[in-house]
Amino acid sequence: MPRSAAARRHRDDDTDEEELVDLTADLSLHSKRSERQRRRQQSRAARAASRSGAILNLPYELLVLMLSMLHPGDVVRFSAVNRNMRDFVHRERDNIANAIIKRRYRILERCFRLPVLLADVDPELHGDLQLVAREDIMAIHKRPYQHVPLPDPTLICTCLTCLLRWNSLCLVLDFAHWQGDLDQGNALPIIPRGKSPEWNHTLLSSHAALVREALADRLLYAHILQIQLNNTVRSIHRHAQNKGNQRRRFKLSKGDEAAETDQFLEASGPPTLDFPFHRDNYYMLEAYMPGRSWNGDEQRWMYMPAEQHNVDLKVVVRFARWKESEEAKKVRDSEVFLQELRYTNPLLDARNQQ
Repeated sequence: MPRSAAARRHRDDDTDEEELVDLTADLSLHSKRSERQRRRQQSRAARAASRSGAILNLPYELLVLMLSMLHPGDVVRFSAVNRNMRDFVHRERDNIANAIIKRRYRILERCFRLPVLLADVDPELHGDLQLVAREDIMAIHKRPYQHVPLPDPTLICTCLTCLLRWNSLCLVLDFAHWQGDLDQGNALPIIPRGKSPEWNHTLLSSHAALVREALADRLLYAHILQIQLNNTVRSIHRHAQNKGNQRRRFKLSKGDEAAETDQFLEASGPPTLDFPFHRDNYYMLEAYMPGRSWNGDEQRWMYMPAEQHNVDLKVVVRFARWKESEEAKKVRDSEVFLQELRYTNPLLDARNQQ
């Protein structure tokens, strides 16, 4: 091979071993067309911002009134439009929720009250509420239902009233979850006793999380009431189609359904006597309205007062004091027994003195 050819090949190998640097870059667009497109995008964004801001420029009372005409779920979606809407709804959510509840769910609110937070209970009573002997007595109301999650005793009050309130709110969400299967006539899944499948644990955890959020957010609480009204309407329709079911039920007209309020539940109807302790009770459940009973003499519903929580706290205190007296009595009885034993057995007394 000629030396010149070998030299060229050696130079080519050295060139291949050199590191290649990529100097390509995006071309900057400075055309008139791109500039017009950029201005159009800015104009659209400005118009969208002005349209959303125009709503917030309305008088405060008028804007709250407009939002109070919506469903709670619609108000939540309204708050997701932009940051300004979200801030306004977050700031005024209690006023908006109270107006919605007063207009749509006045009766449901009296049946499904929120449990009291433990932080709102006198700290001196926390020990009485968590007394071991009392926990054993209340076990019947805190049993691990398959369709209701257990409450957190460090978050809410565990008096009888608050436990029943927690169970009722969680039941609303679980009953709503199975409405589609009930409408279609599908059998609900059966969970063997003592078992807790993962899907059921996940479902109950989501229900408990929503109820916990509703304890601090009146708008979410109103949304739960909306869910219960939907449960009741769907259940009444479902059972009305069953011609063989001649049980007494609430009368639901087309006007009542179009109004989307709970006013029809004020009329006479079947009372809620028992807590649905199992999902099998969902098949025949129509209007679950706990905390009230029908007064035949006055022809109206009598509701459990909101102050029942305070009454139950007094019961808790009395039980704690009684338990303390019982424990003190046991100590006194044991001391008397030892004294009598020493009196009847001098040898034991002498041994103790040694």
